[in-house]
Amino acid sequence: MLKVAQGEAVGVTKKSVKVFAHLVAALTSIALYSVNTFAATLPPDAVDIMHHRYDGGGMEISGPSVLVRKSIGPQVSVTGHYYVDSISAASVDVIATASEYEEERTEFSGGIDFLHEKTILSGGYTNSSENDYEANTAYFSVAQDFFGDLTTLSLAYARGWDSVGKRGQAESDWEDKDLQNYNLGLTQVITKNALFSIDVDVITDEGKLENPYRQNRYVDPNDSTAYLYQPEVYPDTRTSTALGFRGMYFLPYRASVKLEYRYFSDSWDIQANTYGVSYSHAFDESWIFETRLRYYEQDQARFYSDLFPFANSQTHVARDKELSTYSGITYGFGVSYEVKQGVIPFVKRLQLSLLADILDYDYENFRDVTASGSYLPGEEPLYELDAWVTRTSLIVEF
Repeated sequence: MLKVAQGEAVGVTKKSVKVFAHLVAALTSIALYSVNTFAATLPPDAVDIMHHRYDGGGMEISGPSVLVRKSIGPQVSVTGHYYVDSISAASVDVIATASEYEEERTEFSGGIDFLHEKTILSGGYTNSSENDYEANTAYFSVAQDFFGDLTTLSLAYARGWDSVGKRGQAESDWEDKDLQNYNLGLTQVITKNALFSIDVDVITDEGKLENPYRQNRYVDPNDSTAYLYQPEVYPDTRTSTALGFRGMYFLPYRASVKLEYRYFSDSWDIQANTYGVSYSHAFDESWIFETRLRYYEQDQARFYSDLFPFANSQTHVARDKELSTYSGITYGFGVSYEVKQGVIPFVKRLQLSLLADILDYDYENFRDVTASGSYLPGEEPLYELDAWVTRTSLIVEF
C-alpha cells in the first residue's frame, strides 16, 4: 500500500477527515501480530470487514469498510474495497464561523497484483466522493526481492486529481487539486529475529490547497477588543518529504517489539517528528494482545497565525490548527482472537480484532475562541484535543 506523507490525522477540517480515512483504510490491512517471510508472494484470498469510529474534538466519524482479495491463478490477485465515512461535526473550527454539519463520504477502489518470480507489480484506482469533494487516485508499484529473499526493494508512484467545491456550488465552479506521490522503500532481514525498513516519500500538491469553508481571524480595526474573519489563502503548491525508519525484533516467547521514527518537512516550513513503540504478545494459539505508544510534534507553517494584526496582512494567511505548533501522545491497545485452519470448513484463517487509540494533543498557538468567559483577542485558552479511535474487524482467509 502506498503511504501518504501527512501529519497526524487529528484535525477536524475536510482535509483531516480525508487523511483520517486513509489512515483507517491502511490499518484495515494490518494484523495485530504477523510473521512475514518477506519472500515475493501474493496475498491470500480473504474478506476483511471492519467498522471504524473516531470521536473527539466535537467530531464523530464512523462507518464500515469491506475489502475482498481473490487470486486468479498462481500469478494474479485482484482486490476490491468499499469504504464509508459518516461525519457529524460541531468542532471548535465549525462553531467559530458556521453551524455544525452532517455528511457522508463513499470510497471505492480496485487493484491488481501480478507475481513474476521474485517481483510483484501492483496497480490500482480509487474514487472518493462527497457532496463538495471528489477525489481520484491511480497508483503503480513494483517490489523486488534480492539476496535470498532477505532484502526487498519497492518503488511506487501515485497520481491524484481532486475537485474541491462548496455546498450549493455548481460542480462547474469547483476548483482542481492535483497530487503526485513518489515512494522508495527498503526492507532488510537482519537476523532470523530482526527486521529493519526505511521509507522515503516525496509528495507534490498543486491547486486548491486551502479549505473553502475555513477562515482566519484578525483584529477589528475599529475595536481592538474584538476580531473579524476573512477566508484563508494558501500557496498554490506544496512539496513534502517524509523519511521513516522501522525496526522489529521477535522475542523468543511469542512476542515482538517494534520501534519507529518518522521525520516530515515541507515547503511551507512545517517540520514534524513521530516516535513510536509497540509490543505484541501471543498467548496459546488464538489470543494476541498489543499495546503501543506514539509521540508526535510539529512546528507551524510560515503563514500561520491564530490572530492576524489586520485584514490581508500578508499574501498567504491561515488559521488551520493542523498548520500550527502542537504535540501529542497516542496510547493504543488491541486484542484479537484467531481461529486456525481446520476448525471451520473451507476457511484457512479467521481473526476477530478490536483496536483502540486514545489521542491527547496540546496546541501551543491555536486558541479556543468558543471557550466560555470574556477574553481579549489572543488571550483565549489554548486548545486541547482528546479523542478516541476504535476499529473492530473480521478477517476471513480462504
